[in-house]
Amino acid sequence: MKISELQLQQVNHQIHALVEAGSFYGKKLEEAGITGVSSQEEFEALPFSEKADLRDAYPLGLMTAPEEDIVRIHSSSGTTGLPVIIPYTRKDVDDWATMFARCYEVAGITKKDRIHITPGYGLWTAGIGFQAGAEKLGAMAIPMGPGNTDKQLQMMVDMKSTVLCATSSYALLLAEEIEKRGIKDKIHLKKGVIGSERWGEAMRKRISEELGIELYDIYGLTEIYGPGIGINCEHNTGMHYWDDFLYIEIIDPVTLKPVPDGEPGEIVITTLVKEGAPLIRYRTHDLSRIIPGECPCGRSYPRLDVITGRTDDMMKIKGVNVFPAQIEEVIADTEGASSEYQIRISHLDGRDTMRIYVEATSGMVDFQALGQELTHKIKAKIGFTPIVKVVELGMLPRSEKKSKRVIDERYD
Repeated sequence: MKISELQLQQVNHQIHALVEAGSFYGKKLEEAGITGVSSQEEFEALPFSEKADLRDAYPLGLMTAPEEDIVRIHSSSGTTGLPVIIPYTRKDVDDWATMFARCYEVAGITKKDRIHITPGYGLWTAGIGFQAGAEKLGAMAIPMGPGNTDKQLQMMVDMKSTVLCATSSYALLLAEEIEKRGIKDKIHLKKGVIGSERWGEAMRKRISEELGIELYDIYGLTEIYGPGIGINCEHNTGMHYWDDFLYIEIIDPVTLKPVPDGEPGEIVITTLVKEGAPLIRYRTHDLSRIIPGECPCGRSYPRLDVITGRTDDMMKIKGVNVFPAQIEEVIADTEGASSEYQIRISHLDGRDTMRIYVEATSGMVDFQALGQELTHKIKAKIGFTPIVKVVELGMLPRSEKKSKRVIDERYD
């Protein structure tokens, strides 16, 4: 996507604010003698910002607006190192709610819907984002938060919830519980808004069929407001993102140069109007592509393809680079294999070993034959032979948050 004149003006406003505030990025710009940009080329010459920069700014080094204008903070859900603290002004909070309400509208959700919200509340941006968007839209928010599946299902039945907001892992757990308890006829869900973790087509199909609902992928990250910066429409041809709030580039993660629309790479985001903690050319490490052309829905907002993984998802095993998405692709294309899997990497007797546990769709499947088929297919895909074990449906752990699919025991 080419940057527009208006977006360049907005970037220059952000540059001025960052330099004035003396933030880490403002100092970078000042040292480079940059006071503004006037073209695509000049914009693409601006330095990137990284999560490490944000951690170094802990606790409030990212704050660009005066403290009296900050109304809330959120924090990234990372488990290693210092957290990233993101300050929000009143306008930031309102803008985020506006974007989220827009997501709901694109998904065909109206003020007559009852929105059942299971993501966590607190420092994490998830739950409160889903709620603020629902309130902005004028729909009824049911702010459950995670956990207590019995209570979740009781409220879902009694409140006649029509929209489920969840991670894909928790949506699957709820779908399985509804099936197990035989209460599908008491559930009124029509749509699901799913976010916070990458999920494959097999898992999407399973959740959709078990719950009998339409599913929508929502995108976002704490550093850039939170969930709600993009969502797929009814045509499911990628996620529309809000280019009046954000400018998105796709770069080659090796050369760090922008790639043409349609080519895969790493998502880099610039916030155009954020006040509390604006970011310029922020490397998300999420992998996707910008889908060229117009969407059949007629909306003018540009589109990102589904997130295929992260640059830091890569596992190096036996000298080979392997991505979880490659394993997921094979599993999705193999009859009898469910969407649930877990990868365990160990170092035994001087060599790396990859074990893959895959759930079968039912007890009628020949576990041994399925295991052999997956072993051959995965070897053809990644170049070495894994150990594949097929297990019964429901044997692998389910999560109320994000599922941990890769466990690397080499560094324990």
